[in-house]
Amino acid sequence: MARLQDKATLITGGTSGIGLATARRFVEQGARVAITGTNAQRLETARDSLGGDVLVIVADAGDIAAQSEIARRIGETFGKLDAVFVNAGIADLRPLGEWTEAAFDRSIDIDLKGPYFLIKALAPLFSNPSSIILSGSVNAHMGMAGTDVYSLAKAGMISLARTLSGELIGRGIRANVISPGPIDTPLNEKLGLNPAASKARAKAVVGMIPAGRFGTAEEIANAVVFLASDECRFMVGSEMLIDGGMSIVRNPQT
Repeated sequence: MARLQDKATLITGGTSGIGLATARRFVEQGARVAITGTNAQRLETARDSLGGDVLVIVADAGDIAAQSEIARRIGETFGKLDAVFVNAGIADLRPLGEWTEAAFDRSIDIDLKGPYFLIKALAPLFSNPSSIILSGSVNAHMGMAGTDVYSLAKAGMISLARTLSGELIGRGIRANVISPGPIDTPLNEKLGLNPAASKARAKAVVGMIPAGRFGTAEEIANAVVFLASDECRFMVGSEMLIDGGMSIVRNPQT
């Protein structure tokens, strides 16, 4: 039998990169899948590639009211939720002196505050057992210049996996976090770098990874399938770090 057969699942940020790759693996493993995104056209394109039975929900990950609407749609369509992968996020990287309050608030809203209120809104729908998978990052473990706000939010997600588990495990709800290292996804194209600078950055990053390459979205998606499945029901409040060994490198440089 497929590993996620008939499980009702939700993936936020499911239109590209890790989110889309995970949605594809969930469908292949027999799950009923819902994805969110901010762009209606990209959501329809994703649905076409995944299959017509996928539920698509237009929602901004940083909009608190939108999180309640997501929960309403999930309840209306599935009636329950067996697994959620809280994947939507942004990576706004800039030095300390360039941060404004508005930029700070936007990053925290999307990468931490929105996810928290999404879980709150979904809580009544979770089955027993069920799985919450949060998106962390290797950056939460490294003192890499220019990543302070992003790392702050991801460290919060890692902590949240533990505290949510402590509060919800009595209902059979386990929370874990998956922390990728550098992954080859469209997110890298949104850093605002020109082609030469982007190529130089990629070379520098690969030089920090003992595995000698960027990871793939599919490698992360395979791990998310495991966390969503019944195969790891004894894994509670834990972090799965998938970074090609990057976190063992000392004195990281940008």
